[in-house]
Amino acid sequence: MRGVGVVEFGGPEALQVVDLPEVHAGPGEVRIRVHAATVNPTDTYVRNGDRAEALRKDPPPYIPGMDAAGVVDEVGADASTDLAVGDAVMAMVIPSGSHGAYRESIVLAADAVVRTPAGSTHAEASTLPMNGLTARQSLDQLALQPGQTIAVTGAAGCYGGYVVQLAKAEGLRVIADASSADEQLVRDLGADVVVPRGDDIAVQIRKVAPEGVDALADGAVQNELATGAVRDGGGFASVRGWQGSGERGIVHHVTMVATYDHRADLLDRLRQQTEEGLLSLRVAASYEPEDAADAHRRLEAGGTRGRCVIVF
Repeated sequence: MRGVGVVEFGGPEALQVVDLPEVHAGPGEVRIRVHAATVNPTDTYVRNGDRAEALRKDPPPYIPGMDAAGVVDEVGADASTDLAVGDAVMAMVIPSGSHGAYRESIVLAADAVVRTPAGSTHAEASTLPMNGLTARQSLDQLALQPGQTIAVTGAAGCYGGYVVQLAKAEGLRVIADASSADEQLVRDLGADVVVPRGDDIAVQIRKVAPEGVDALADGAVQNELATGAVRDGGGFASVRGWQGSGERGIVHHVTMVATYDHRADLLDRLRQQTEEGLLSLRVAASYEPEDAADAHRRLEAGGTRGRCVIVF
């Protein structure tokens, strides 16, 4: 069975097609014949060695990937699921050693796997689980009420775009950042107000919300540069572990999507919202496993709208 991973950490060129042993579904598990695996920024940390200390508890190769879509081809005993062989499914994957989404076949707990949105391709469906659940978790942490205002940085990205769309579905007022090239995209996602992106993001947001926003989801990882946009006592959701200083009573939330593993209920709700037209699945380009390095190069070059996807 083929996978894409690294034996030695390094740049995109370190990625290679590797041979992996066959896996089978055990009790409470399903096996997915993976047809698409999304390339996310977190995957580069597996590849380049930023997470080497944690990874080295397992032997190489190390397989990245947190998003998989494909077809169920094996259901283990005692799996409390209505999934059946032949169902098109998607799942979030928590990488460990060679257990990452960049592989032709993967075994996951049945409670982490759901059907794909009707009418979606494998590539499209693979862009939803991790980014969608991360956006869902940030909004759950911020716990805003309809009519309140949220600001979103990095709104043109996958996480930011899902935050915008989910927030609008919940009756929130959304202020989002964008470059001039992305302004229409962000408006199309549903932002009520679009402000210029940049290091002065707090100033830009305060121009349209002088009292400060009720909360901010920081997809652009601007940390202290964005804090000034939040009102006293408001909320701030970080996707890279930044915990702030507690200034002005702002409540900082660290969004760690791994804690939403096994939440098929939440992922299935994202599926339903996609089918209802509330969420957009955006694929920037598809790559063969042999060309995975090019997908990482494109991601790290920046400016990609939607996700690159490795197809098996």
